[in-house]
Amino acid sequence: MFSYTVRRLGSLIPVLLGMAFIIFMMIRAIPGNPAQIMLGQQASKEAIAALTAELGLDRPWFTQFFEYLGGIVKGDLGVSLKTGTPIAEEIWPYLAATLELSLVAMLFAVIVGVNAGIISAWFQNSWFDYSAMVLALIGVSMPIFWLGLMEQYVVAIQWDLLPTTGRDNIRDPVTAITNLYLLDTLITGRFDQFIEVIRHLILPGFALGTIPMAIIARMTRSSMLEVMRSDFIRTARAKGMRMFWVVYKHSLKNALIPVVTVIGLQTGLLLGGAILTETIFGWPGIGTYIYDAIGTRDYPVIQSGILVIATIFVLINLVVDLLYAAIDPRIKYK
Repeated sequence: MFSYTVRRLGSLIPVLLGMAFIIFMMIRAIPGNPAQIMLGQQASKEAIAALTAELGLDRPWFTQFFEYLGGIVKGDLGVSLKTGTPIAEEIWPYLAATLELSLVAMLFAVIVGVNAGIISAWFQNSWFDYSAMVLALIGVSMPIFWLGLMEQYVVAIQWDLLPTTGRDNIRDPVTAITNLYLLDTLITGRFDQFIEVIRHLILPGFALGTIPMAIIARMTRSSMLEVMRSDFIRTARAKGMRMFWVVYKHSLKNALIPVVTVIGLQTGLLLGGAILTETIFGWPGIGTYIYDAIGTRDYPVIQSGILVIATIFVLINLVVDLLYAAIDPRIKYK
C-alpha cells in the first residue's frame, strides 16, 4: 500500500505540470491587458506599457511560465497583481470557506442520498422508490442558480427563517483562527456563533448538495439492487436474518465501491463548481476569489486558484482509490 501510494503521488507530478501549462496558456488567451484594466480606459499608451513592463507581462510567455513553475516548487504561488499580496497568504481564507461549504453540502448529500438509495432498493417498485427516483431526477435537472434564488426568496425573505448571504453575523463576526468558522467558533467557545454559522450554511449547503445527492441516490439504488440479487444475500435472508441487518451490514458494504467513486468525483466537482452558489449567497470562497480575479485579469490569482483546486481534485481521486482496499479486502495494491 505504501509503495503504491508513493508511486501514485509521483505520477501526479506530470499531471499537475500539464495542468499548470494548460491553465497558464488558457489564461493568457483571455482578452484584455491587466495593466489597461488597472489603470482604466483613459490611461495613456505610455503608462500602460510602463505598468506592463513593471508587472513582467512583456516578457516571452515561456520565461513567465518557467518562473511560475520555479515559484511553485518553492511554495510560492506568485503575487496578486491587484492587491500586491502573496497569493499563498491570501488564498487560504477563501479556500477554507469553500472547503467548509463543500464538506457540509457533501455531508448532506451523502446522508440523504445513500439512505434514499438504500430504502429505494429495499422497497423496490414501492411508492417511496418511485417518489425518491423522481425527486432525484428533478434534483439532477434543477439549475443551482434557480434553486438558490428560490431558497432566498421563500425561506429567507418570505418566511424570514435563515440569512440570505455571508458566512456569519456581520455585527458579531467570528474570530478567524483556522478560517473554518465551525471549528473556530468551537475553539473560542462561542456556541451562539456556532449556531449562527450553521444557519448561514443551510441554504447554500442545500443548494450545492442537491445535484450530488440525486446522483448518489441513484447510484446507491442501482448498486444495492445488483448486490441484493446475489446468492449470499438470499442465503442470509433464508437463515432468518433481519432484513435491516441484511441491507445495512451485508448489502451496503458490498455495494459501496461504485458509491464511493461517485462521492469522490462529486466532492472534487463541488470544489470547482461552487462559484454559482458562492455568487448567489455572497459566500467568500475560492470560486468568488477566482471570478473577481478574472474580471481584473489578475493572472497569478487565476492560475494559482485553479491549480490549487485541480491539485485537491487529483488528491481526492487518490484517496478514493486507496479506500477501495479498505472497503474490499480482495483488492490488493502491489
